[in-house]
Amino acid sequence: MKKIILLLCLLVFGLQLTAQQNQKFNGLEMNLGNLHRLSEAKTRSISPENPTGEPGKGGMATLEEGVHGHQARELGLGWKVNPFVWIEAGDTHTLAEIEGSGAIQHIWMTPTGNWRYTILRIYWDDEKEPSVEVPVGDFFGMGWGEYAHLNSLPVQVNPGSSFNSYFVMPFRRKCKITMENIGAERMNVFYQIDYTLTDIPDDAAYFHAQFRRANPTQNSLFTLVDGIKGKGHYVGTYLAWQVNNRGWWGEGEIKFFMDGDKEFPTIAGTGTEDYFLGSYNFENKKTKEYEAYTTAYAGLHQIIRPDGLYESQQRFGMYRWHIMDPIRFQKELKVTIQDLGWRSDHRYLPQKSDIAAVTYWYQTEPHAPFPALPHKNELEVN
Repeated sequence: MKKIILLLCLLVFGLQLTAQQNQKFNGLEMNLGNLHRLSEAKTRSISPENPTGEPGKGGMATLEEGVHGHQARELGLGWKVNPFVWIEAGDTHTLAEIEGSGAIQHIWMTPTGNWRYTILRIYWDDEKEPSVEVPVGDFFGMGWGEYAHLNSLPVQVNPGSSFNSYFVMPFRRKCKITMENIGAERMNVFYQIDYTLTDIPDDAAYFHAQFRRANPTQNSLFTLVDGIKGKGHYVGTYLAWQVNNRGWWGEGEIKFFMDGDKEFPTIAGTGTEDYFLGSYNFENKKTKEYEAYTTAYAGLHQIIRPDGLYESQQRFGMYRWHIMDPIRFQKELKVTIQDLGWRSDHRYLPQKSDIAAVTYWYQTEPHAPFPALPHKNELEVN
């Protein structure tokens, strides 16, 4: 009898495995293990040279239409006539508007101007309020407006200011991506948005990202995000942190309040550097200095030291991606971090730092309204 039950179990397992292997691949969830699989998914790409992403419509800008028509005047149509777009001060430009079912798989861009004054927004399925609303520099881990190499799985920043996102961003009916220039001067952006048109599984959630800043923090506590409503999972944190006092500044604990938590959270960290997968003050014990690092899942990729002139404060850029360990919530989520250092007699010091954060998560729609983006003066790096 036991042998018969075992054989039946093996048969069922084999049938399930065969069914899974025979399922049509939809072109999502890409990795080296499935790179060989064929799919009915359709690859598309939007750039200034093909603003609609339509097949056979790339490089069609005329010399009169293109921003580099003068540069291409001896070569003519099809020779890098329109590689970027201008965005005038106060204007919003639609980078991409996609109809149908599919997913963004990669975004590359290199914007000029003030990265805190350039606002990236993404809308899913005709929603009126964006699911992503973040200054472009902060979205890619460059909140201080200066280049720093960042080499991780979902976000990469390469010389000289190449911003890359590999977050998969599914949509079922439509996707719209805009960029607003709230600065006082015209800027430009080279960009390419690579996506696939394909069927989206029922359990695919929508990508979200939100920006917040406190300058300085109040009561030595910074709220990274609050009021998330719905079912989903939290997948990442970026912090731009300016220290306004001497000494070590990262004793504060990060806390995740979810699904009915009140005074005390479900997840409580043990220190700022611990959450960003470092330890003991990010210090190299031999050099007695902060040591930058950039890895697949976490990094202290940017360290700005006082220069004796205008750079008067220490500034840091840090990221932590919850790719292998997403923080799942069923109905709500709030995330805070303590702004805590050391004072005399081995006592904690409540600090007043300048902290800006981008939080990244997936959830069902509709999402709760975002708080208003800070005014231009409150976005400024100063």
